[in-house]
Amino acid sequence: MKFLIITNVIHIKNDQYFAYAPYVREMNVWLKFVDEVIIIAPLRKAKSTEIDISYKKDKINFIKVPDFSFTNFKNNIISIFKLPLICWRIFWAMKNADHIHLRCPGNMGMLGCFIQIMFPNKKKTAKFAGNWDFTSKQPWTYNLQKRILNNTFLTRNMTVLVYGEWENQTKNIKSFFTATYSENEKEIVQKKDLDSVIEFIFVGSLVTGKNPLYAIRLVEKLVGKENNVILNLYGEGIERNILENYIKKNKLEKNIFLHGNKNQETIKKAYQKSHFIILPSKSEGWPKAIAEGMFWGCVPIATEVSCIAQMLDNGQRGVILQMNLDKDVVQLETIIKNKIEFYTKSDNASKWSTKYTLDFFEDEIKKVINY
Repeated sequence: MKFLIITNVIHIKNDQYFAYAPYVREMNVWLKFVDEVIIIAPLRKAKSTEIDISYKKDKINFIKVPDFSFTNFKNNIISIFKLPLICWRIFWAMKNADHIHLRCPGNMGMLGCFIQIMFPNKKKTAKFAGNWDFTSKQPWTYNLQKRILNNTFLTRNMTVLVYGEWENQTKNIKSFFTATYSENEKEIVQKKDLDSVIEFIFVGSLVTGKNPLYAIRLVEKLVGKENNVILNLYGEGIERNILENYIKKNKLEKNIFLHGNKNQETIKKAYQKSHFIILPSKSEGWPKAIAEGMFWGCVPIATEVSCIAQMLDNGQRGVILQMNLDKDVVQLETIIKNKIEFYTKSDNASKWSTKYTLDFFEDEIKKVINY
C-alpha cells in the first residue's frame, strides 16, 4: 500500500527525516501497516532538536513543498504564487497513492481537503487534531476544513478522526483519541502527601494560546495564601522572556521554574512526582499533556474547551477552570485541603487515562486503515 501523508508539520532532513516528536511518534504507528509512504510537507535546513524524532520507515518518498501562510498582505501575495505548484504536487501524489491521509487543521490540510474531492473512490483518512466543536470560535479556515470533511457528498470514502463526542456527526466522523504510553508502562504511582511540597506541572508551548502566564499567576496566588506549592513549566516559546521577567519582578524564583524543552523520559518523571497538571489553554483538540498527566495520577486543571469537559467527566476527574483567578484559587485550595477529594480525583483520572494506551491506539489505527 502506498500511503500518502499531507501535513503542515515542518520537516528536517539529516540522514533521516525528522519532525515534531508527538506527530512523528503517532505517524510511526500508522506506518506499521503500510508498505510505502509518500510525505508532502515543508522541508527546512536545520539541526534536529530535542523535541524532534525520525520516522521508523526506510522507504520514504518525500515531496517538498514551500511553507505558506495568509497572516498578512505580503504573505497573502507570496502564497498566491506558491499555491499552483503545491496543488499540482498534491494532485499527482494523490493520484499515485493507494490511501490518502490528511493532517488537519492547517494550510496543507486545507488544500488537501479541496483536492481529495477529485478522488472519491480512493481510500482516505483525516486526523483533525483541533477542536471539532462547531460552536467554538475558531479561524475561518479551520471551520472551512471541518465543513468539507463533515460533508459526505464532497468527502467520500473517508474516515475522519476527531476528538470528543459531538452532536450531528455524519457517518464518516469517528470519535478518536491519541496515546503516549504502552500497556507495559502502567504502574501505580504513589503521590507524596499534600502536607509536603505540592507540585504543579505545565507542559506545552510558552505562547499566548496555551496561557502559561495564567498558570503562573494562579500558583502565585496560592503562594500568597501561604500554600507550599511550586510550578514546573516545560516547553519553549515566544513568551519565555515575558514569563521570566514576571517571575523575577514578583520574586517567584523559589516557587516557579522554567525548564525549557525536555525529552519524553524527563517529562514522564516530572509527571510522576507532580500532584497537578495545569493547562489554561484557549484552544485544544485532544490536550496530550492533560491525558499524559492523568496517566500518572496528576489531577488535571484545565479550561472547558474542545473535549476537555468530557475527559474530566465534568469535574469528577479534575478541576475545570473558570478563568477567574479568585474563583479558581478557591477551587484549588478546596481540593488541596481535602485529601480524600484529591486522591479520589487522582485515582479517577488515572483509571480513565490508562485505558488509552499505545497498544489500544495501534489496534484502532489498524482498523481505520483497513476499513
